[in-house]
Amino acid sequence: MRRKKIPMRMCVGCKEMKPKKELTRIVRTAEGTIEIDTTGKKSGRGAYVCKDQQCIKTSINESRLSKALNFQVTKEMAQKLQEELLNYEF
Repeated sequence: MRRKKIPMRMCVGCKEMKPKKELTRIVRTAEGTIEIDTTGKKSGRGAYVCKDQQCIKTSINESRLSKALNFQVTKEMAQKLQEELLNYEF
């Protein structure tokens, strides 16, 4: 039997390639909001982050998330997103 190919994605925080299922997708919608994509199928520009607190902080503090989403993430948006990610049950 053939093995099924595992999709790999790069974490915005640590820049490591990991299986897609191990990462959390953050999406910028057409309306200009930033949300956590639990299904991985929402339409919009997406970026992937590890489920590690340090990666989440690095991606926000070093503006890597803004660059990946091609959108200026404000401090309020970043704070709200960080709280949601840290409280999110993986």
